[in-house]
Amino acid sequence: MESGVDLPMKKTPLLALGFLVLLSACSLVPGWGAIGTFTGETDVGTVSRPGTAAYDAATGTYTIGSSGANMWFAEDDMHFVWKKVSGDISIAGSIAFLGQSKQGHRKGCLMIRQSLDKGSPMVDVAVHGDGLTSLQFRAEPGGPTKEIQSMTASPSSVRLDKIGDDVFLSVASPGEILHGSGASFHLHFSEPYYVGLAVSAHDNAAFETAVFSNVEVGAAFAAAALPVPGLRIITLPSGDRRVTDR
Repeated sequence: MESGVDLPMKKTPLLALGFLVLLSACSLVPGWGAIGTFTGETDVGTVSRPGTAAYDAATGTYTIGSSGANMWFAEDDMHFVWKKVSGDISIAGSIAFLGQSKQGHRKGCLMIRQSLDKGSPMVDVAVHGDGLTSLQFRAEPGGPTKEIQSMTASPSSVRLDKIGDDVFLSVASPGEILHGSGASFHLHFSEPYYVGLAVSAHDNAAFETAVFSNVEVGAAFAAAALPVPGLRIITLPSGDRRVTDR
C-alpha cells in the first residue's frame, strides 16, 4: 500500500506534464505570441464573436476580422492588433476589405490609443467600406468621438505620425506618394501607449474582414507636421469637420 507521503511525489510528474501540455495548447490560441511586427491582439468593447488575425510573412500582409457595432460615440467595438510604444512614431499601410458588404461604414483603421479599454482616448485613421476616410479621435476616457474627414476617398495608403502631442494624417491616391491631408489632432498620450491595426464591422451581427498591406511602424516623419497650402477645415452641421480646398 502506498503511504500518504508517497502519493504527492508520484503525482508531481503528471502535474508537470499537464502544465507543459497547457502551455503548448495556449501557444496555438489566437492572441498568444507575435503577429508580424505586433505583439498582441485583443477584442475591445462588445463583439458577438471573437476576432481573428493572421500574418502572412511571404506577402507581409495582415488579415483581420471582427464584428462590433461601431467605433464611435463613447466606445470602440473592434478587434485590435497592437504593440506598446513610446516616443514619436509613425504607422503606415494600405487597407482593403474582403468581400462585398451592405455595411458602408465598416472600418479598417491604423490606430494610436492610450489603453485597451473600450472608451480609451485614441486617434485613428478610419477607412470606411464606402471609401470615406477620416481622422477620428476621442480626447478623454468615455468621451465622444469626433472626426475630420479627408478630401481623399478610398486612398491607396494612409499614415499617422505622432509628433509630440500632435497626430497628423497623410494620405495617397493610386500613383501618389503619401502627403499631408490637412487633418491633425492634439492629444497627449502617456507612455507607453498602443499602436496598431483595427477592424469593426459596424454591425455586431456581421463579421467583416480587412487586409492591411505595406504596414510600417517606425520613426515619425517631421514633414508630416508641415502646413498644407490651400487647404482649410470647415465645420459640418453634425459638428464634425472636413478638409476642403474651397
